[in-house]
Amino acid sequence: MAMTRAVTRERQANATRLIVSLSDAALLCGMVVFWGLSWPVMKLSVEHAPPLWLAVLRFSTSSICLFVFGLFRRDIRFPTNRDLPIIASIGLLQMAAFTALGMVAMTFIDAGKASLLAYSTPLWSVLIAYLMFRERPTRVQLVAVAVGVGGIAVMSSPLSIDWSNAGSPIGAGLLVIAAICWSVVILHVRRHTWSATPLQLAPWEMALASIILVPIAWAIDGPPTTIDWTPELVLLILYFGPVATSFCFVVSAEVGRRISVFAMSNLTLGVPIIGTAASIAFFGERLSLVSLSGFVLIVSGIAIAVCAVRRKAQTEDRTRERNNRQRQYFPTDRV
Repeated sequence: MAMTRAVTRERQANATRLIVSLSDAALLCGMVVFWGLSWPVMKLSVEHAPPLWLAVLRFSTSSICLFVFGLFRRDIRFPTNRDLPIIASIGLLQMAAFTALGMVAMTFIDAGKASLLAYSTPLWSVLIAYLMFRERPTRVQLVAVAVGVGGIAVMSSPLSIDWSNAGSPIGAGLLVIAAICWSVVILHVRRHTWSATPLQLAPWEMALASIILVPIAWAIDGPPTTIDWTPELVLLILYFGPVATSFCFVVSAEVGRRISVFAMSNLTLGVPIIGTAASIAFFGERLSLVSLSGFVLIVSGIAIAVCAVRRKAQTEDRTRERNNRQRQYFPTDRV
């Protein structure tokens, strides 16, 4: 009986996570819009500064903002040994590698297509989960991968981007690698046992990304004297650093705890859509019929993958509940 009540309470808790206040809804919508707009903003930024130094500036300014935010809340926490692997994973792969690859790719490819390819992470997560953890994908997940990867192939083909410019396929390839890096982190986060909260660890992860990127930027892009400091660049850095990184991370960490993972995954679908729409509006980027087909396939594949994860979780919950009932009525310790 007690177990049944516990299951009921868990269901009620899951239901309440689907209901968000107006303030939370506004913050989440703002987060998606800011993230979507960050792609054309980064495209503008690479005209003023080398891409790798922009990645350094993004995370150095963001880490400072989050350290100040933590001090204001009296919530600064030094990482424990248990959290060091996740700090390394997020700091090196999701932040340093993903952003550096994305910034470099922006010098070769349109911002709209860049945001779409970079946010194909749910597709790669299915494949990596099988290769690394032997998680057998469901049929729906396989359909999602087939549809999404088909869209990526279309979007990266000579029919969609200009292969006469050698940088275009390189840019597309860098974005796919960036998405794979993020996918590995997603799977690591899912399995990590947290000592501190994600928000408490974020400034340390961003600081690590900054420290790692400095020598790489110096070796590849030269000294920071190559940065063309203008008022416009300062405003762009303030946007994709403190606003689109620090503020949005706080929203995703704080508000994200009050909604379901499925709802958050659906919301992030809006990021590449907004990024593409903003790029068309700001830069006059055009989506040919082929590119539009690739866009629809990728977004559809991501949406199917997100729904497949929810469906799989619901099946596992029902199986767990059924097993709990069986143990309640047929306890093995009495046999």
